[in-house]
Amino acid sequence: MARVRMRDVAEHAGVSVRTVSNVVSGYTHVSPETRARVQRSLDELGYRMDYLARGLRSGRTGFVALAVPFLDEPYFAELAQAVIRAAARRGITVLVEATAGDSDAERRILDGGLTNVADGVLLSALTVPASETSARGTDFPLVMLGEHSVGDQFPRVGIDNVAAARAAVEHLLEQGCRRIVALGRNGSENGRQRTEGYRQALSAARVRRVNWLVVPVDDWTREQGYEAVRELLVGDGPLPDAVFAFNDALAVGALRALDASGVRVPEDVAVVGIDGIQESAYTHPPLSSVAPDLDAIAERALALLEEQISRPAAPDAADAPDAADTGASPRADTHADPDAGAGDARTGTAPQVDTPFRLVVRESSRRDPSPDRTPTRDA
Repeated sequence: MARVRMRDVAEHAGVSVRTVSNVVSGYTHVSPETRARVQRSLDELGYRMDYLARGLRSGRTGFVALAVPFLDEPYFAELAQAVIRAAARRGITVLVEATAGDSDAERRILDGGLTNVADGVLLSALTVPASETSARGTDFPLVMLGEHSVGDQFPRVGIDNVAAARAAVEHLLEQGCRRIVALGRNGSENGRQRTEGYRQALSAARVRRVNWLVVPVDDWTREQGYEAVRELLVGDGPLPDAVFAFNDALAVGALRALDASGVRVPEDVAVVGIDGIQESAYTHPPLSSVAPDLDAIAERALALLEEQISRPAAPDAADAPDAADTGASPRADTHADPDAGAGDARTGTAPQVDTPFRLVVRESSRRDPSPDRTPTRDA
């Protein structure tokens, strides 16, 4: 069967080839009646866009690439869905790649490894060190997602990790907890920032340092959370009265370990995570979590990426975006940085945008403070 061409659609609809092209490309200045007539012809004839030809004509593919460490981890899967939704509203198709958190894979992307298939790249890096990228620039549109720093010469969209961790620990302190375990230090930038938020909250509350406990793990997974908490429970020291897990996967593992050991949640040990994954509402008990606004992250990141895509290949310093162009919003009570997104043409820094987050309190941590509460171990 011969391929349906734009000329065929134009003849069928009784319009010019240019009008068909405008409809297919989403051009807004086409009357509703004409658009509907062309769309009926497109559907009846079974026209399919030739993306390769369009890319050759326009210099653009209509695709952006999203690279995340893992797709089997709920947070990254939900982030990918948010990006796909936001891109669809812009008529953009998202190509997704999983790097497995491998520094070589992340480095390859920073070197332009996806530019042959996409107009720009959204990269959630996990391991590539900032020391390797501090003097690096890119000649293609790139926006970093998350808090792993690979240099402030790259635009970045994420949350204020220190503030998010501090909010989680302050909530536990408000519930009367004082022996709070920080579960998740692993040498990553995310781990460092969340440890800092934990320490800031305990220091501000004047909690004795003997009650500070930071537990390292290799990976932020359910299995690691389960094993780390099981080890805590078989020790000889006093039980913690709360666990602040550095992500929800660790928290889910912690809940399972506590339940298997007969430790009551939240009566004996309260638990809070970070990520706000959908699964957290369905654990037993439902998990309290600091939830980033994934839709806001996706929208801000794509706005910054589109700004770069539409820019000339080698802009002058005067063309650098100002704060009004980046979508940064006032903080109010949303935990977003009011100055984020501006960048600094004098120092060569790119926009660094912190988006809102919120603490979702559920049964895993909601309890009345009680100075007489003493956690018990299962015999």
